[in-house]
Amino acid sequence: EVDFWIIPIIQGFVQIEDLVVNYSESSDDDKSSPETPPQESTCVDDIHPTFLVALISRRSRHRAGMRYKRRGVDKNGNVANYVETEQLIHVHNHTLSFIQTRGSVPVFWSQVGYRYNPRPRLDKSENETVSCFRAHFEEQLKNYKKQVIINLVDQTGREKIIGDAYLKQVLLYNNANLTYVSFDFHEHW
Repeated sequence: EVDFWIIPIIQGFVQIEDLVVNYSESSDDDKSSPETPPQESTCVDDIHPTFLVALISRRSRHRAGMRYKRRGVDKNGNVANYVETEQLIHVHNHTLSFIQTRGSVPVFWSQVGYRYNPRPRLDKSENETVSCFRAHFEEQLKNYKKQVIINLVDQTGREKIIGDAYLKQVLLYNNANLTYVSFDFHEHW
């Protein structure tokens, strides 16, 4: 009887767009040439000229907080600032979905202070972290079956301590449904 008073909400973002893909037989060079007369665009599919694209991001209510103030994992396996983003494409009565999650590194760590990029520190030992790390990924694997972990932590600088702790926990967990990839975007900047 209280459903009238309850409003379902998410902390996140939703955008849905109808898109049309047009093409012509000419090359990209021909398209940009001022001598080329404009051609009428031909739709890829005249029967279904549009497809639907949706982007939905949902931020978890567990362990939400400000950057540098809320980091790592809690005793229940919830990571700070966790977001699930789903990309949907609907075309020809088929729906394709790709889900990406992001969150803080699931070990006990923090950053103290308000200055730009404070030095991270580990707050608990490797043994104290194992059960919480396991809880986090057991929930992930229950929801998504398989996961590719892309670790974006700086592998050589001040964040190295966090990246090393993360890799150690992945190795201890040793689950065939997890693929671990370390990508140091600082090297590719």
